[in-house]
Amino acid sequence: MSTEVFSTIRRKLPTLSLDSAVVATVLILAGLALFDAPQFPVSAKFMAVQFGHVLPFLMLAVGLAAYAKASSADRLIARAFSGHIAIMILMAALLGGLSPFCSCGVIPLIAALLSMGVPLPAVMAFWLSSPLMDPSMFVLTLGTLGSTFALAKTVAAIGVGLMGGFAMLALGFTSLLANPLKPGIGDGGCGAASVRSTKPIHWSFWEDSERRTVFASELARNFIFLGKWLAIAFLLESLMLAYVPGEWISQFLGGGGFTGTALAALVGIPAYLNGYAALPLMSGLVDAGMDPGAAMAFLIAGGVSSIPAAIAVFALVRLPVFAAYLLLAFIGAVISGMLFTLVI
Repeated sequence: MSTEVFSTIRRKLPTLSLDSAVVATVLILAGLALFDAPQFPVSAKFMAVQFGHVLPFLMLAVGLAAYAKASSADRLIARAFSGHIAIMILMAALLGGLSPFCSCGVIPLIAALLSMGVPLPAVMAFWLSSPLMDPSMFVLTLGTLGSTFALAKTVAAIGVGLMGGFAMLALGFTSLLANPLKPGIGDGGCGAASVRSTKPIHWSFWEDSERRTVFASELARNFIFLGKWLAIAFLLESLMLAYVPGEWISQFLGGGGFTGTALAALVGIPAYLNGYAALPLMSGLVDAGMDPGAAMAFLIAGGVSSIPAAIAVFALVRLPVFAAYLLLAFIGAVISGMLFTLVI
């Protein structure tokens, strides 16, 4: 790659100097080193390991987005998601309920889909359902909370996705949700530039120097942007695991009915540990008498919108979309918990 290409990429990359995510990460690690030295290597290792787990998904997503941009295939992909929005929402929710993405791992894919102009209702359906269930999560839920809970959570994952997708479709008239991504992150939205573009598609983009430059700059820009926010998200998750004991969570949970279920969903958003760590905690609380519906609400709300995931989402989308994402996760969790209580 020529010097001119590297120079072009460097001009387009987001600067890391005084970047809020980078500064916050450095300050948190420095604070740990000064005030809790034993926790410093634990948190640093946790951040690195979790980032390594999500790295394949991150590279796949940013690579796909960069390839689509460089080849102009984003126009074709976006148009493939046009029309029959109800079918798109249904398929997105079903696919999300079976996909192996966690709440943070799904963020790069969401960024790629939105930047290609995929309609927000379909993306939201996948977004909400994907972190809640996958084959390994189903097996672990089966082993800790039983077959009834595992099957109900699978149905809830798809149901929450459908609810969120159709809710966004109903709200499609408002201009607040017209352009989901923050400025500079992409041209996402139902009226995306990728849909309007008439540029020819060049699948072998590497044969053109200008398209190679676009690919490299898009790849680096998206990787740096998403990578820095995912890193601080995992760092904060490590702090929650270290400083938020499960006993504290249990003090706020246990009651049934609408109030207990809603409180469990509300507590689940900030206090959620991770999909696998939360299962034995909920199993112990249910055995101790916690209402199963409240446990379901906690797992649904935290699985979609835990603080680490919410931080990554906040960096990605505009405030109205972020607020809708949190509200839909909360409503979906409460409905799932109430229905589960009625069924069992």
